[in-house]
Amino acid sequence: MKRIFLLLTFMMSFLQVKADEGMWLMMLVKRLNGQDLQKKGLKLTPEEIYSVNNSSLKDAIVQFGGGCTAEMVSKEGLLFTNHHCGYGNIAALSTPERDHLTNGFWAMKKSEELPAKGLSVRFLVRMDDVTQRINAKLNNTMSAKERRDIIAEEYKAIEKENSENGKYVVTVRDFYNGNEFYYFVYQDYKDVRLVGTPPNSIGKFGGDTDNWEWPRHTGDFSVFRVYADQNGNPAEYSPNNVPLKPKHHLPISLKSFKPGDFAMIMGYPGRTNRYLTSYGIDQMVNKDYPGWVAASKSAMDVMKSYMDQDQATKLNYASQYASVANYWKNRAGTIESVNKNGTIQDKQKLEESFQKWASKPENQELYGNVLADIKNYYRTTSARGVERNYAAQMTRNSKYLSYAAGLGSMFKTYMAETDAAKKAELKKTISSRIDAMYEKFNPALEQEMLKTMVQLYRDKVRNEAASPYLQTVNPQLLGDVAKNSIFASAATAKAFLNNPDAAKLNTDALLKLATGYNADAKALSDKYVAYDDQFSNSNRLYFDGLRKSHPNQEFYPDANSTMRVTFGKIATLPVRADRDYHGVKNNFYTDIDGMVAKYKKGDEEFDLPQRLIDLAKARDYGQYADAAGYLPVNFLSDNDITGGNSGSPIMNGNGELIGLAFDGNSEALSGDIVFEEEWQKTINVDARFVLWVIDKFSGAGHLLNEMTLVK
Repeated sequence: MKRIFLLLTFMMSFLQVKADEGMWLMMLVKRLNGQDLQKKGLKLTPEEIYSVNNSSLKDAIVQFGGGCTAEMVSKEGLLFTNHHCGYGNIAALSTPERDHLTNGFWAMKKSEELPAKGLSVRFLVRMDDVTQRINAKLNNTMSAKERRDIIAEEYKAIEKENSENGKYVVTVRDFYNGNEFYYFVYQDYKDVRLVGTPPNSIGKFGGDTDNWEWPRHTGDFSVFRVYADQNGNPAEYSPNNVPLKPKHHLPISLKSFKPGDFAMIMGYPGRTNRYLTSYGIDQMVNKDYPGWVAASKSAMDVMKSYMDQDQATKLNYASQYASVANYWKNRAGTIESVNKNGTIQDKQKLEESFQKWASKPENQELYGNVLADIKNYYRTTSARGVERNYAAQMTRNSKYLSYAAGLGSMFKTYMAETDAAKKAELKKTISSRIDAMYEKFNPALEQEMLKTMVQLYRDKVRNEAASPYLQTVNPQLLGDVAKNSIFASAATAKAFLNNPDAAKLNTDALLKLATGYNADAKALSDKYVAYDDQFSNSNRLYFDGLRKSHPNQEFYPDANSTMRVTFGKIATLPVRADRDYHGVKNNFYTDIDGMVAKYKKGDEEFDLPQRLIDLAKARDYGQYADAAGYLPVNFLSDNDITGGNSGSPIMNGNGELIGLAFDGNSEALSGDIVFEEEWQKTINVDARFVLWVIDKFSGAGHLLNEMTLVK
């Protein structure tokens, strides 16, 4: 009955949603008031968008690989996502001899589709509100540990109640800085295969130069297929599996659209911090992000120096490099955008309003010192925040640290095992693990990376927050330390496994470095746990008070990798004098003429296949041309998205796919902290260009036979 009541409430209020800022949980849309989305172009009912009992749009949207979004586009399990979302899987399936990343790939029949090892997609089955259940057991007088323990206990109970003995994956997440709680029931499919990808020169056209910039001309898409067992249930890869028949797949529109037309995006946005205080933003842009930027750039330089020398290394590190480069430019742009847009000053005005409310006698006891406590937290933990950013880049980019720690622990377990059968099985497991870890590993690159990252950490992290162990080592010797280690390569690791020696393991300098740093990291975390607990409580009370002090304002929850919907419209950006729009006058789209105009033969970022150039010159657009005669490539909307939305479908009012979201714009890179209403835009690849590349450019038109095209 509760779910029916919530759905009815949702339906009655849905059509009054204000179509602007916010990434909304389906069950929270009912809180909005304002403009009628039907008047803006929405033709669907709430039940057609989100339903537990019937097929709806949500059944066509999946979380792809844990960090992106994808959408089902056929009754045979075909899905679209971004090229950069499939990038790592495409690279992993590539070799110098069969370089799918560089040359593209298309399966002309299902038997040619390539299993993407380790890739899975996640469907949302349902969600529900457990705020009242959990908050009934909490109060403001209990300690942070008591609060954590109660919440953890409830999480476990809720997950067990809804998993149906392991059939579903259940997660419970907190929202509004820990003031509300919802659970999500998912089903994961683990047999996902690559169907097709354009060559890198189309899928990544513009490279780092155009990343986060408009105008864009990028064919940022790839095509995969989800497989299931004979009964449609999730299953590990098997040649006997069959294409999944999803509950819903998106029709694809070939119709033209214009600025002002309704658009909505559904997906899995990663993380926003829209309720971050001015103190947190100041720490972020003046201390934390500069560290991230510096460390990312150093890591990129190391990778590129080796990638440029060897094609195999280029393929093996392509995904890691692309990810680091993306965030490097994002963080640098965020610093610039926050300062340019006056974000901190805007937050300070909000905080002044909050403090006036909090200082009233009836609010003083609970809320009066909240902002002061938050300010003190950032002052006290500033150096630690910087350390965390340099440490994050060091541990993410230097594989030797994690490999030594992980394998070192496994080796110790192996040597301690006395049962012969168990020992033999453990040896097989460790051997397979070594093969997987070192499969695409360049020892020389990793030795240089270790030296570079530890040196930067030592140079930039203040002593009171730094790892004492790292302070004792000479970074310039670490290349030789790694080179002479048990963990130097797959060969040396397996040699040790075949002839283990406890004394040799215990004296391995790389293992000592890894375990020494890990012990220091834990000690540092323990040192600050009381500060973190106090901050968590203050942050929760700040949002609680913020909502109470603005009773007429609706607050949406920050993104946290749960499914969201955002409403908006096709939009334009103000034209900038420093940009070349390649003949396009109405600044909401780009076309293939602009793409060809950017072409630079042999350039790593702006090269193009000759076939695309020839088709463009011949105006061979087929049924994919706009009514105005051009072949669209990318377009803009004003939907509110963030990282994790990559690959999300952007749909018209009928729920038909018109494109794939893939980027934001540099003018609003502060968007994860504050919604920049004037500047914030979503950059999408046009579905018509996707289909043109599949059909006219790649000759894989057979795939369109399983899609539903709306002309």
